[in-house]
Amino acid sequence: MHTKTAANAAGMRKWLSKSEECLGNHSDRLNAINIFPVADGDTGTNLYLTIRAASNGAAVAETEDVGEVLELAAQAAMEEARGNSGTLFAVMLSAMAEPLHGSTRLTGPLLAAALHRAQIRSWSALSDPVPGTMLSVLESSAAAAGTAGPADESNATLSDVLNGVVEAARKAVVDTEAQLQALTEAEVVDAGGVGLLLILDTLRAVVLHEDLQEDLLDGLAGYNVQDPHLYADFPDGDGVEVMCTVNLSPLDAAGLRAKLDEMGDSVIMSAVTEVEEGYRWRLHVHTEASEPVLEQIRSLAEPSNVSVTSLSGTPA
Repeated sequence: MHTKTAANAAGMRKWLSKSEECLGNHSDRLNAINIFPVADGDTGTNLYLTIRAASNGAAVAETEDVGEVLELAAQAAMEEARGNSGTLFAVMLSAMAEPLHGSTRLTGPLLAAALHRAQIRSWSALSDPVPGTMLSVLESSAAAAGTAGPADESNATLSDVLNGVVEAARKAVVDTEAQLQALTEAEVVDAGGVGLLLILDTLRAVVLHEDLQEDLLDGLAGYNVQDPHLYADFPDGDGVEVMCTVNLSPLDAAGLRAKLDEMGDSVIMSAVTEVEEGYRWRLHVHTEASEPVLEQIRSLAEPSNVSVTSLSGTPA
């Protein structure tokens, strides 16, 4: 039985630092199995770069409040979020921070609340959420956290919750192969889901002073390191991925989301932080051409941190 945990602010910083290291080690394989929503082979890279930004943000957070550490990490991640997977991770991290404000130690009930909040925010950030992705893995993890142990603040309960979360996440990753036709036909699990599983197991390992589970990914469809890059067998995606940050009122943001839904898909909008105009928003959309989207955004406010990438995986 664990009598000591790394569940404080320093532990959260270490979690993000170790997650950066872990995703760096696995980014090539995650890229290899990235075929949904487009086969552009960048999920591992996008998650790694986004988590690196989060880790850098947490490293300079001079506070013992675990909620504040994760909030600052999330703001840094949101500003530099890459792709669907990176943007969703930044949204998850931002949401997890909310129930943790004012706490200097992570507990089982707080982790359950954080994952539940992350689930709600992540599903609402996407205009068209799809099962069989990171969202399904997060949903299963949140459900497991709510039932994995008694509602007390003991280290034993935190251990039970963390182990239950990772176990549920792994099962959810396995299930993704059957939830999306593209994954079923390619006989592969969702790359973003695997990335989230690695992040959650890193949290478990750091907090409980344990190693990452060596057999965690054994048997996952398509994850054998000898397999080729599956995404390379798919035709190049059409169009571009547009990402930026922009300051908007909630009303303007709602109107812009509706316009982006008409102009493309994979629309993600999430508030980064409160500003004078309302909120600073991180936007993500897949669309045929970037200029109509950017013109629509500029009709409301000037965007920053703009990136436009071909959905074939090359700069646009």
